[in-house]
Amino acid sequence: GYNTKILEGNIMKFAHLADTHLGYRQYGLIEREKDFYEVFEKIIDKIIEENVDFVIHSGDLFETARPSPMALLTSQKGLLKLKGAGIPMYAIAGNHDVVMRSGSIPPQVIFKKLGLKVISTINPTYLHDDIFIAGLPYFPASHSKAFKSKLAELSEKASHHDKSILVLHQGIHNYFDYQYELEISDIPDNFNYYALGHIHKYVNDNFGKGKLVYPGSCEIWKTSELEDYEKNGKGFVVVDMESSKPVIKRVKVDITREFIKKDLDFNNLEEDILAIKETIKNLDKKPILNLTINNVDGDVSHVYEIIQKELGDLTLMIRPNFNMLDLDEPIALPSDGKIGPKELLVERLEGYGNSDVTNLATDLY
Repeated sequence: GYNTKILEGNIMKFAHLADTHLGYRQYGLIEREKDFYEVFEKIIDKIIEENVDFVIHSGDLFETARPSPMALLTSQKGLLKLKGAGIPMYAIAGNHDVVMRSGSIPPQVIFKKLGLKVISTINPTYLHDDIFIAGLPYFPASHSKAFKSKLAELSEKASHHDKSILVLHQGIHNYFDYQYELEISDIPDNFNYYALGHIHKYVNDNFGKGKLVYPGSCEIWKTSELEDYEKNGKGFVVVDMESSKPVIKRVKVDITREFIKKDLDFNNLEEDILAIKETIKNLDKKPILNLTINNVDGDVSHVYEIIQKELGDLTLMIRPNFNMLDLDEPIALPSDGKIGPKELLVERLEGYGNSDVTNLATDLY
């Protein structure tokens, strides 16, 4: 028994996940909220299978700082399972579950008794065996001066340890197209592993003497994540800290509902719809259908009605995008030679053949 414990102590493996967004009701659909819970439960089971020593959650455990009872219950069930397996979780608050108010506390603190160790500005460091774990909750760009000074303090403390992990929930400009809070040069380079959250795509990069990883979100939180999902899947990572540089293993977890992206041609609508029916008829759950209908030459609302009639019952939701035929042809100037935004708007919308839409658009303008 003693020898086994020594061997187990040498494993030094942990799971790293982020951006679970429990309680998110995508498109206002209760089914989508349940999908997020299901994936979280699958991930907890997989983490236990991986026989890790601890878990790091890098923020946005919840969709909101005031989670619903169901979101709280789901996280409680997951944490109880981990506790039963003797696996603690270290977590920070992300921008979704942090309350930007002095003295406020994130919902994560509710679960302290269940083995959840909250990394906060008040308590930013822990020691797990000989691994130094440091981190900070989400800081907006407007607080960057205070944030950088706190990072410098954590970096100094990490220099006294052989193995160290930095946990942050921030957008870094190298990996984030907009609204980032940090330049890569703002991050101290003396940690072995950088457990990041906030960016929903999977990133695994070398940085300093270690690895910088965004495990990505656990479900498709936005349609723009589809491309990364097809390439990298969703899930978490298992990190082995035994050697001098961490070894990363990606663990993919299937999301419970398919997101299907298809291009249709207005002139071939019937056949294209039949092909989609074939694709989706055997799925366990009704999919989300993202459709682009090209070369539309006629009333858009009529095309939408056809799609809804043929595919509506087979899908959870249809998200259509219509490309009008020759929409990009140059617009002829009116006879008086005057043209402004309002005239351009009316000209563009005429192809849709729906005066209500045109009137609404001009009223809004």
